[in-house]
Amino acid sequence: MINLNTFKLMPPANPTAKAEETSLKILDAALELFRETGFDSATMRDIAAKAGVATGAAYYYYASKDAIVMAFYERAWREMQPLIHAAAADSRGFEAKLRAIIRVKLEYFSANRAVLRALLRTGADPKHPLSPFSTETGEIRESDIAWFRKILEDGGMRVPRDLAPHLPGALWFFQMGVIFFWVTDESPGQARALRLLDLGAKVAASLIRMAGLPLTRPMRKAAVELIELVKGKSHG
Repeated sequence: MINLNTFKLMPPANPTAKAEETSLKILDAALELFRETGFDSATMRDIAAKAGVATGAAYYYYASKDAIVMAFYERAWREMQPLIHAAAADSRGFEAKLRAIIRVKLEYFSANRAVLRALLRTGADPKHPLSPFSTETGEIRESDIAWFRKILEDGGMRVPRDLAPHLPGALWFFQMGVIFFWVTDESPGQARALRLLDLGAKVAASLIRMAGLPLTRPMRKAAVELIELVKGKSHG
């Protein structure tokens, strides 16, 4: 789970049902405001008023808007795990599993697509704690990467040894690209983004199969170097 202490999230040590209800009310009110006015415009005072609680109470549960968003991330991560498990189990083959687990995330976040759009600026900065690339969100990122590792194994893909350590992370980057496109896609029902996911999953599966061929070893070497460069591990 995410280390919410980083954001000074401060629910009671032994929360009562009423305390949990209040915390959830504040979180839901904040998400509604983020959808309506944007993340930057909403204030903790506005969030408290929307939730029908005193401003001090809002700060008691969440020290900042960042803490609220981090709680949203954690709730989403927790609630999606059984959905991802079911989607992966119900799909046959790597391509179908890849498409299915990313679609779970698009469907889950559909009600809060405007919230994710409001957070795009912070998401683009890997030093911002709310960025999916940050240290603070690392545990969620590693959980996602573990799912990609699992569907490679369960989907029957034979991954070359030199590529195997890097491929789950590369698939995570593919997922983030799809989500970014989906968040900004204004086509009806985000149809373009869904088509991008379908085609991208097909291309990814084809490239991984091709990567096992002996003639592709130079290409794999370049691919590994590219991945390490993006991750900041290449020494040139």
